[in-house]
Amino acid sequence: MTTRAGIATANIPHSLQSIISFPSKKPIMYRIWNVYVLAAFGTIGGMLFGFEVSSMSAWIGSDQYRAYFNDPDSTTQGGITASMSGGSLVGALVAGQIADMLGRKIALQIASVIWIIGAVLQCSSQNIGHLIAGRIVGGLAIGITSSQCLVYLAELAPAKTRGRITGIQQWSIEWGILIMYLISYGCVRGVSGPAAFRIAWGIQAVPGFILFAVLFLFPESPRWLANKDRWEECHDILANLHAKGDRSNVLVLAELDEVREAVRIANESKDIGYLGLFAPGVWKRTLVGVSVQVWQQLLGGNVMLYYLVYIFNMAGMYGNIALTSSIIQYVIFLVTTGAVLPVIDRVGRRNLLLVGAVICAALHFATGAVMAVHGNPVTNVDGNYNLKWSITGAPAKGVIAMCYIFVGVYGLTWAPGAWIYAAEVFPLRYRAKGVGLAAAGNWAFNLALAFFVPPAFTNIQWKTYMIFGAFCIAMTFHIFFTYPETVKKSLEEIDTIFDENLPPWKSAQVGGFDKKVASMAAGKDGPEASQTETV
Repeated sequence: MTTRAGIATANIPHSLQSIISFPSKKPIMYRIWNVYVLAAFGTIGGMLFGFEVSSMSAWIGSDQYRAYFNDPDSTTQGGITASMSGGSLVGALVAGQIADMLGRKIALQIASVIWIIGAVLQCSSQNIGHLIAGRIVGGLAIGITSSQCLVYLAELAPAKTRGRITGIQQWSIEWGILIMYLISYGCVRGVSGPAAFRIAWGIQAVPGFILFAVLFLFPESPRWLANKDRWEECHDILANLHAKGDRSNVLVLAELDEVREAVRIANESKDIGYLGLFAPGVWKRTLVGVSVQVWQQLLGGNVMLYYLVYIFNMAGMYGNIALTSSIIQYVIFLVTTGAVLPVIDRVGRRNLLLVGAVICAALHFATGAVMAVHGNPVTNVDGNYNLKWSITGAPAKGVIAMCYIFVGVYGLTWAPGAWIYAAEVFPLRYRAKGVGLAAAGNWAFNLALAFFVPPAFTNIQWKTYMIFGAFCIAMTFHIFFTYPETVKKSLEEIDTIFDENLPPWKSAQVGGFDKKVASMAAGKDGPEASQTETV
C-alpha cells in the first residue's frame, strides 16, 4: 500500500492509516489528518491556560506559598494573579501579526518555547518580582495560543462540526485546570517548604514541550496557504482533511471555491493592519468578536476559578477541606463542557449565550442575597486578612451549592461558546488579527478583574456578586440585538450575514453551503452553483 507520493505504508498499523498520511510535497514527513486528533493535540495550547489558572488558585491559601512570599496582602496577590493576564494581553495583540506572517503552526511553536521559559522562571522564583516576571512571560505564550489555536482549528474544521472542534479548546483549558490543581494539591499535602510549589510550576513546562514537538506533524492552515497564493498545498490539505486525499471530492471542491472567493474579496481590500478591523463592513464583526470575550470575563466565571479557595474560606471551609471542595467544582466544570461539545452544533450560538447569561445572573443575585442576609463582617477568616466576610451553617452550604451550579452552567454555555463565536465572526483577511484582538479584550478584563476581586472581597464583600449579576443582565440585551447566529455556516457564509446587515434574530435563515454541495454533487456546478445562496 502506498500514498499518493509513492511512499510505502505497509508497515504502518491499519488503525493509524486513516489519520496519518504523507504530504505530496514532503514525503519524508508524517502528517496527521484526522481533525479530532489535530484538535486534541492542538488544544494543548488551551491546556497551558488552564495550567496557569490553577497554578495560582491552588496556592494562594497554602502555608508553603504564604510563608515563602510573606503572606501577600489583597493588592499584592491581585498583582501576582493579574501579571499572567497582562502578559497574555500583550501576547494576544502580537499573535495575529506573527500568525499572518509566519503561519499558524509556527506561531504556536514560538508560543511553546516562550511558555517553557516562563515555567522555568516561575519554578526558580526567589521573590514576588521574580514570580511576576515568570507569570508575565508565561502569559505572553498563553496570549498567542489562546487566540491562534482557535484560528487554526476554525480554519481546519468543516462547518457542520466547527463548534465541536474549536470547543475542544475550552475543554482542554479545563483539563489543564484540573490536572495542575491535582498536582498542586498533592504537592501542598505531601511536600514541605518551597519545593512544593517549585515542583508544580516546573511540571508546567511538559505540555509546552509536547505541543512544540507534535506541531511538526500538523498541516498548515489551508486558508492561510490560500492567502499566500499556495493553492496546490491548500487543495491538497483540504482533500486530506475532508476526503481522505480525494482532490475531486465534491465537498472539497465546494470549500475550495468558497476559500477562493474569500481570498478574492480579501485581496481587493487594502491591508491596513489592526485599523482594518474598524473599517466599514468590518467594525461590526470586531465589536461582536471582542465583546463576546469581554462579556465572558464579566460573567464572572474566571473569578470563580482564580479565587475559589477564598469563596470556600468565607463559607467556613479551610485547609484541605477547601482544596478538596475545589476539586469537585473543577470536575463539574470539566464534565459539563465535555457533555455539551457533542451537541453544541445543534443548539446554536445565540441560544447558548443568552440562556447562560440569564441563569448566571439569577445565580449571582441569589448568592449575593444569601451572603448579605445570613453573613456577617469579620476581621479575618482563618488568619487571612484579605477576607472580611463570613457565612456559616445551612446558608454557607447554599452558597457552595450555588457555586457548583454556576460553574456547571458556565461550563455548558459561555466557557466554550464565547471562544467558538470569536473564532467564527472575522473575515479571512483579518481573522488572525481579529481573534487576537478579541482574546486581548478577554485578557484585558481578566487583568482588571484579577486586580479587582481580592480588594472587592475585602471591601464590599457580598456586593461583588451583585455587580456581576448586573453585567449578566446587560450582556443579555446586547447579545439579543447584535449577535447573529453562526452555527452550521461556513466561514464564508458568515461573511454574507454581516455584509447584508441582517437583523441578528433572523440570521439563522441564512444558508447555502449545503445546497451548493448538493448542486455540485448533482452536476449543477455551473455559474449558478458557485454563488452562496441566501434563503
